[in-house]
Amino acid sequence: MITPAPAGPTSNSVILRFLASPTDLGHSGSVDAGTVLEWVDKAAYAAAVSWAKTYCVTAYVGNIHFADPVAVGDLVEVEATIVHTGTSSMHIRTVVSSGSVAGGDGGKRSECLVIFVAVGPEGTPVPVPAFEPRTQAERTDSEHAVARVEVRREIVEEMRRQVYTDAGTAERTVLRFLAAPTDVNWGGKVHGGTVMDWIDEAAYVCSARYCGRDTVAVFSGGVRFLKPLRIGDVVEVEARLVYTGNKGMHVAVQVRSGSPRSRDMELTTTCLTVMVARDENGSAVPVPAWVPVSDEDRRLHEHARNLLHIRSRAPGSVLPMHLRS
Repeated sequence: MITPAPAGPTSNSVILRFLASPTDLGHSGSVDAGTVLEWVDKAAYAAAVSWAKTYCVTAYVGNIHFADPVAVGDLVEVEATIVHTGTSSMHIRTVVSSGSVAGGDGGKRSECLVIFVAVGPEGTPVPVPAFEPRTQAERTDSEHAVARVEVRREIVEEMRRQVYTDAGTAERTVLRFLAAPTDVNWGGKVHGGTVMDWIDEAAYVCSARYCGRDTVAVFSGGVRFLKPLRIGDVVEVEARLVYTGNKGMHVAVQVRSGSPRSRDMELTTTCLTVMVARDENGSAVPVPAWVPVSDEDRRLHEHARNLLHIRSRAPGSVLPMHLRS
């Protein structure tokens, strides 16, 4: 059972603690990145609603690096802390830690910044109380969040400009299904965390087919939620390889949805995920270099390079080897 840790009425932080269950086991042999992203979304949602005192929606999930995996049976702790507020937005730092219930082997598994927006009964943004940092640590976290605003704007604009057509020749996977009632959130729409789980699944299939090996996500970034997905919608999750490094496969993912009674599909979510191939011992191994063929291939290849350059300019950014050229 997931329960928030005790917190005062003006607390800007929520902690969820629970055991990673057998049903959380993924194709990687541990807990998949998509499940971790679901946990992140739920903890950030709890922090946002606690602060805003109204329904909130996921707007953006920043760069998240997946370090050591979470094992089934681990005691998991997800801490979500509001570090900055706008008029209706809340910037929430989330940290996922886990370890054996016996202790002694715990540690941080991932960290990222999530942005939620408070909405009223009509579904339009409403103001939230301003967060005022009181300690040096809170001021530092708030300054980092503000400093990332411009980098995030550049990432969003870079991803918004991209067009994906059949002219591309790279590995491509499309998953299609109906959004089920079990995917519903507290506002009657599909959980943002569920959408991120779908993104992870599509990226896995695309990357595994490309390299012919088992793969696992090591990074997700620029997850932007444009429109809500409704229960009963037809969902289409398209993953396409856009760049390869020595070990990392950069996979662009777009999520579209629409009524089953119509052929019209709207873009709802965009993301870029980096996958690595693993050998039988779970170690990352080199992958075949992807060589762009068409004009669209070359444009998307350059798009991935641009994103690397933009992310390298983020405050305190140190790109892991799998994200470097």
